Formats: sequence, structure tokens, C-alpha cells
Amino acid sequence: MELYGLTGGIATGKSTVATLFVAKGMPLIDADVVAREVVAKGQPALAEIAERFPGVVDADGNLNRAALGARIFSNPREREALNAITHPRIRQAVLEQSIALAESGAPRALYDAPLLIENRLHEGLSGVVLVVAPRDVQRARLMARNQLTAAEADARIHSQMPLDAKRAFATWIIDNGGSPQATAAQVDEVWRQMLARG
Repeated sequence: MELYGLTGGIATGKSTVATLFVAKGMPLIDADVVAREVVAKGQPALAEIAERFPGVVDADGNLNRAALGARIFSNPREREALNAITHPRIRQAVLEQSIALAESGAPRALYDAPLLIENRLHEGLSGVVLVVAPRDVQRARLMARNQLTAAEADARIHSQMPLDAKRAFATWIIDNGGSPQATAAQVDEVWRQMLARG
């Protein structure tokens, strides 16, 4: 099975592109969904998080994402501690999903991961689709979606690996800064090339 990576910057519209691929019948492994599953109530990772980050699990035994985010967003050491707990479990879950898809006969699948390149998850994949958008479009989308100020939006954009740096790792680049039709046309072309690969 060919496993392709899908990544991009914050608010570039990666989910929109993923949806277009899924509409073509391409199975999707979503790292964000997997990440939520591994820290769900009753999971071993949540117990480790509760021990390492006191106060981030509520009385019902659920993760308080806002409280955890406040702890890790501006503290690289705390973020690394969280990643050490969650990333091995996420990798294992993704591997299990990939194996299940291959065994089901799926010829190709898409692995949607925001930190695909930063975490070197692109290594060994069949190719990488990078979704980009102009900085002002990212900022406007973030401000509207998350009710952020321009400065807050810029801080989140700057906290990520620059899109220009990610381009070097991309097999295909989809510019999602224009019309929905323009984005769909680019996905059609990438899909055609994927099918041509077999």
C-alpha cells in the first residue's frame, strides 16, 4: 500500500484538502483524531499526563485541553514532556491503522499530520502533499476561526516550521489560498499523478 503524507501550516486549509481526497475514495488516517484517542478517558497516556501535569484532568477524568495547552504552548520543555508521552502511542496507533488498511486491500491511503515533517514522519512515505496559503490568508482564517487578535494569530503561525522550509520535503504543493474550485483542480491533478504511480 502507498501511504502518502498530508501536511501544511496552521489555517492553510489542510482539512479541506483531506476532505477532497476522501471524496475520491482515499482512506484517511488523521493524526489529530489518533492523538485525541490516545489521551481519552481511561487510556494509559492520560494517567501519565495527569501525573506529569497536575491539574489538567478534570473531576470526570477527561483531559482539559485548554489547561494543558496553556502549560505547553510557550514552554518547549513541557511540550517535549507531553510529546514523550503521546508520540510513541500515536505512532503505534497509526502503524496499526496502516496495516489494517493494507490488509483490507486499499492501494493507497493518506496520513494527515500537522507535524509530519517536524517529527520526521515523512521519511519512508510514498510522497508528501503540502498545503500552503499566503500568510495574510492564514492570519485572517485564524483570527476568524479562533477569535484571535492579529498578534495572537501571528504568534501561532511563527511557532510552526515555516511553510517555505517545508517545501523542500514536498512531492506536491497545493495552494489553498484561492477559490475552492482552484484547490479542487489541484487535488484532481495530484490524484491523477498518484493513480499513475500505481
